[in-house]
Amino acid sequence: MLRISWLFCIFRYSPANKVWNPKRGKFPNKDMAKIQNISEIHPTLGFTEFDIIEKYRKSFHESELGRLHSVFPFERMAKTMGLSEQRLGRRNIFSPSAKIALMVLKAYTGFSDRQLVEHLNGNIHYQMFCGIMINPSFPITNYKIVSAIRNEIASRLDVDSLQEVLASHWKPYLDSLHVCMTDATCYESHMRFPTDMKLLWESLEWLYRQICLHCRDLGIRRPRNKYADVAKSYLSYCKKRKRKASRTRMLKRRMIRLLEKLLIQRDEIHREHGTSLRYTQDYQKRLSIIRKVLVQEKEMFEGRKVSDRIVSVDRHYVRPIVRGKETKSVEFGAKVNNIQINGISFIEHISFKAFNEGIRLKNCIRMQQKLMKVRVTCAAGDSIYANNANRKYCTKYGISTSFVRKGRAAKDEHMRKVLRGELSRERATRLEGSFGTQKQHYSLSRIKARNMKTEILWIFFGIHTANAVLMIDKIRTRTAKTA
Repeated sequence: MLRISWLFCIFRYSPANKVWNPKRGKFPNKDMAKIQNISEIHPTLGFTEFDIIEKYRKSFHESELGRLHSVFPFERMAKTMGLSEQRLGRRNIFSPSAKIALMVLKAYTGFSDRQLVEHLNGNIHYQMFCGIMINPSFPITNYKIVSAIRNEIASRLDVDSLQEVLASHWKPYLDSLHVCMTDATCYESHMRFPTDMKLLWESLEWLYRQICLHCRDLGIRRPRNKYADVAKSYLSYCKKRKRKASRTRMLKRRMIRLLEKLLIQRDEIHREHGTSLRYTQDYQKRLSIIRKVLVQEKEMFEGRKVSDRIVSVDRHYVRPIVRGKETKSVEFGAKVNNIQINGISFIEHISFKAFNEGIRLKNCIRMQQKLMKVRVTCAAGDSIYANNANRKYCTKYGISTSFVRKGRAAKDEHMRKVLRGELSRERATRLEGSFGTQKQHYSLSRIKARNMKTEILWIFFGIHTANAVLMIDKIRTRTAKTA
């Protein structure tokens, strides 16, 4: 039993046992009380430490954060991913289920890694969400633990198997399981708009810096090149608001030649002193990417078309995705084809290269039937899905669609028209609206991951955290009906 007591001290100004009397303007002659330590008074609080924790638990379960925690089957997800406690070495702060909860919390709050750790130290609800208790005297100081957990989960992430776990957990609270809605969107990576000049300069800058480091470590003289001159020209070029095509082409030629020379100089250093140098895996990967960039830039400079074009040295897996939008014709990131069941979205296909989502309607229908164990009878998609192959497939299996009818009208055309209108309206409001919600509120507008696996992880938890917030109301409604 923890008892909290106060030591009350009454301070009274009493020189020579006298206290100033403001009415008379002098000290009274009668004796007054001296400074008293009232240690006999022990006011006790009406609750114990256990009661405090119970009150916090109650407030946590009544909050949206607590209801969000109850929506996720963290234990099953951790088991599916193969996460387990380490039996050897230092005990982890986070259990396997707590690691997944931490990723959900990051998607829900939108905090950076440093902010997430700071709030986790000071917010007991956040700690309860992750299933941990942090001693205020020993807070978590290394915010890189979030990045380590993210990389661990990303290396084990299997989108299909985890979505099967979530679907089986949420299925009892979903309606209209026979209706399949599908659409694709692009979740952009956090990167500057790529140009040939930026890509070449990024490659030059990194390669020159590595050559300087090699020469310093080996104690040899730095090879001569035109890097300083090209750097001045590039800076002057960037400051110009209007750039002539002739000047752009001239500077691009100089940068390509310099990049070739830097690669030759680096290879010569490696040939002579390779045994004395240590190369990391990231170094080797970036060097191979720069070699590909050089080949592609030379081909484009000569007027030839390049397929599978690299647009970023850091994010070498990203490719240009032409969407044909009015405001943004080209996007750079992951293109995801989603299906939606009663407002809940699932990832059907994800790729960092452009693909035609119109040919994936069959896969969407099969995926929904696998997740929900229910035959799909209605399908909705935009005009890109309305190709002849998809129309024949839906006609064969008796699936009503939102596609505009071709050919002669049927006898029940009026009823079909009403159904098409309902499906189109539902898809346009709920499915396309969910894209905006995910990007605006769950950190999917500009994904700040540093590699492909963590970027997929970021997208997965962003989408399903948004789903879980919707599931709170669905579960509450279903529980109220059954009560």
